[in-house]
Amino acid sequence: MTGASTASAVVAKRVDDGEPDTEEIRELVRAAGYEVAGEVTQSRTADPALQLGEGKVGELAALVAETGAETVVFDNRLGPYQTFNLGDHLPDGVTVMDRFTLILEIFGQRAQTRKAQLQVELAELRYELPRAEAKASLAKRDERPGFMGLGEYDESREQDIKAQISRIRDELEQIEATERQRRDRRRESGFDLVALAGYTSAGKSTLMRALAADLDLDENEALHPDLDTTAESRDELFTTLGTTTRRMELDERDVLLTDTVGFISDLPHWLVESFKSTLDSVYQADLVLLVVDASEPVEEIREKLATSHDTLYERNEAPIVTVFNKVDRISEDELAEKREALSALAPNPIAVSALAGTGLDDLRERVTYALPRREKERLVLPMTDETMSVVSWLHDNAHVEDVTYGDDEVVVAFEARPKIVEQSRDKASTLASA
Repeated sequence: MTGASTASAVVAKRVDDGEPDTEEIRELVRAAGYEVAGEVTQSRTADPALQLGEGKVGELAALVAETGAETVVFDNRLGPYQTFNLGDHLPDGVTVMDRFTLILEIFGQRAQTRKAQLQVELAELRYELPRAEAKASLAKRDERPGFMGLGEYDESREQDIKAQISRIRDELEQIEATERQRRDRRRESGFDLVALAGYTSAGKSTLMRALAADLDLDENEALHPDLDTTAESRDELFTTLGTTTRRMELDERDVLLTDTVGFISDLPHWLVESFKSTLDSVYQADLVLLVVDASEPVEEIREKLATSHDTLYERNEAPIVTVFNKVDRISEDELAEKREALSALAPNPIAVSALAGTGLDDLRERVTYALPRREKERLVLPMTDETMSVVSWLHDNAHVEDVTYGDDEVVVAFEARPKIVEQSRDKASTLASA
């Protein structure tokens, strides 16, 4: 499912009413490496057999023939039989795909880690399964060979797909278990986990680069063997497919910030489910920064916020802070209007420009305030050979406010997560009874 950089595609879109907007699907087509050769749109109810009306499909076929496009990309969800019927009306050899096939193609091109590659493969198989079932049905009815948009038929393919899905699920479960253990170790080490979430192209990767305290975590390599090169900042869709984690130092907190794949509207359940383990870094975070592009039209922002909330509230329990990014592109009056219009979905948002570096101190202050509260503790430790290793451990895992050394004891005042406080008391108890 990879498109050559010189390949061309015709875009098609149907809406029930109003004017079809093809900007996003054109961006997706270009992100996959295709040149947009033209488009065909229609405003009407869906045709059960062809999605578009038959006359409009004739226009589509003529445009494909005229431009020599190898692919037709629908911004609608196509059923297996619609794909078959459309292929029967188009020139020979033309591939028919819908927006979800296209998204999978982009994901396949961008997947770098084993986990990302497995998730892409799982999503592709889940997409193919009903089409394999449709091919079996058509074969039984003695339809013409080739199956047009559906491809060739192999009667064993359906069982192969089911077996592969089961195998990939097992491997992903093993990866997820390892990642859960890693998150637990980070929390035990005193780190708060903050996740960047939001619609694709909202500027999450740029914001991460602006907030990252260091891009070189050599001193933490043993704690964080999964850390990849910091996410690239490019103005295109799906630059970040896997997760990238970096340290974000605050005055009194040690924070690990994770950038994830962007949300996109109208994704089918099978696609969201295939990438749920990538979203686990969001679901399991202590705080979520929901990033939106404040320069977009207010209705578009509202729709994207709603999509993001739908995805987050399914399993997320952490507090959410909305970040209005790219405010350098709009006036203060426009920002104020958008704050008011979106207050129900985004109460008290933080306004920043990750590119210009404005508003970042306010964001850091909000992160500090919104993270889980820490407990104050004062430990009196006996002066033994092991005491200094406990003091060193506290410096690594807590915010140490004061250390006082006496002749027979060491007094340490600090703030830490409840789990760290509990562990410190156990260590102090062990020292006292030694």
